[in-house]
Amino acid sequence: MVEKLICGIDIGSSKIATIVAVRSTQSQELQIIGFNSTSSRGVRRGLIVDIDEVTGSVEESVERAERMAGHKISSAYVSVGGPHISSLNSHGIVAVGNPTAEIAEDDVLRVIEAARAISLSSSQHIIEVIPRDFIVDGQSGIKNPVGMSGVRLEVDTHIITASSTNLKNIDRVLSDLGIKNQGFVFSGLSSSLSVLTTTEKELGVVAVDIGGGKTDICIYVDGSLSYSSSIPIGARHITNDIAVGLRVSLDSAEKIKLFLSKNVKKKLPKIDLSALKIPENISEVSSKTLIDEIINSRLYEIFKLIFEQIEKSGFATNVPSGLVITGGGSLTTGILETGKKVIGLPVRLGFPTGITGLIDEVIDPQYASTVGLILYGERFKMEEGVGFKNFNRLIKDFSLTTPVKKIKDFIKQFIP
Repeated sequence: MVEKLICGIDIGSSKIATIVAVRSTQSQELQIIGFNSTSSRGVRRGLIVDIDEVTGSVEESVERAERMAGHKISSAYVSVGGPHISSLNSHGIVAVGNPTAEIAEDDVLRVIEAARAISLSSSQHIIEVIPRDFIVDGQSGIKNPVGMSGVRLEVDTHIITASSTNLKNIDRVLSDLGIKNQGFVFSGLSSSLSVLTTTEKELGVVAVDIGGGKTDICIYVDGSLSYSSSIPIGARHITNDIAVGLRVSLDSAEKIKLFLSKNVKKKLPKIDLSALKIPENISEVSSKTLIDEIINSRLYEIFKLIFEQIEKSGFATNVPSGLVITGGGSLTTGILETGKKVIGLPVRLGFPTGITGLIDEVIDPQYASTVGLILYGERFKMEEGVGFKNFNRLIKDFSLTTPVKKIKDFIKQFIP
C-alpha cells in the first residue's frame, strides 16, 4: 500500500514554497521527499493582487516538487497571513448531555460550537477554532474533559479569522490546478508548530514570523495559543530602505542584505561589497551608514510594532520565554540585538524541527511556515486501521487545536 502524502503550499509575498512528506518508518519524524521554492508573483502583504500570476507561480513550484517527490500532489494544506488576519478569544458553555454519566465527545463538540457562535463581519471567515482551556463544574485548567464527570462544561477558545475574498481567491488558484484544499492554516501558527518547544509554550512565548511583506505574530500562554495578529511590514521594507539609502536597484539591495546576513559576523568600520559585483560599482560602504542608520532603524520600527501587539494582547507579563524570531527576515544582520533592546525580553532564532529526509534546504528559518504546514497536516492525519481503542486518544489530540468541522469529519469516519 502506498503511503499517504502530506503536502503543504506556502503562498508568501516573496516566495511560493511547496513541500511533500510521508511518515518515516525509521522515526517519529516526517520524511521530506519533495520540496521547491519559487519566487512569488501576484502577492502583496499576504494578499493576492493578481490571480493569474499567483496561479503560474504555484503551478511552477508544485510541478518541481512533484518531480522531486515522484508523486502527484492532489491535495495540500495552504498558509494564509497578512494584515487581513484577526483573532479573538471566545467562551462557550453547555449542559452535559448525560450528567449521570461521563462527559462525551459530543459534549466537547457542542461546547466548542457554542464558543464559535460569535458575531462576525461578512468579509471575515473563521479558519481556526482552538480550545485553550476546558472548565468542568467550575474546575479550570482541564485540557481534555472526555471521560470526566460533571454537569456543566465550559471552554475558552482562540478564534482566528481571515479575509473571505482572499480565501476564495486561493481556493480558485488551487481549483485551477486540480488540487484539493485540505485547510487554511495561519502562517504564524504553522511557523510556531515547527520552531517552538513545549517548554516555551508552557512558560509563555511569542512566535514572530518575519516574511517579505508582513510579520505574523502568535502568543502562547500556559501551552495554548492565546493571541494572533499580523502587521503589514516585513523584510522587503528593509530592502527598499537599502535601495533608497545607497541609491541602488532593488536587486542590488537584496544582494547586499543577503550578503550581510551571511558574511558580516562582527562590526567593522567598512563593509567590503566588491565580491557582489553589483552594477552600481559600490565596492565598500560605511558600517554606520548601512547597518546603524538604514537597517537597524527599520528593525527598530518593526520591533516597536511587535511590542505594541504584545501590549495589545494583554499578555505582556505572561511571556517569560521571550521571542522566537523566524521567517526569511529573521536572518537580517543585527536582528537579535535590536529585538532584545526594544522588547526587553530574551530573543532567539527559530529553525524548523521535527522532520527528516531531504532537509538540507528546508532547515532554514525562511521555511518555518512551510515545514509547519506538514506538521499541522500530520497532527490531523488519520492512520490506517485505527480502532475504537484509540478513539479517545485521538480525540484528545484533536481537541487541542482542531477546528470543529475537522473533528466532525473525523468522527464521521467511525459511523457505519
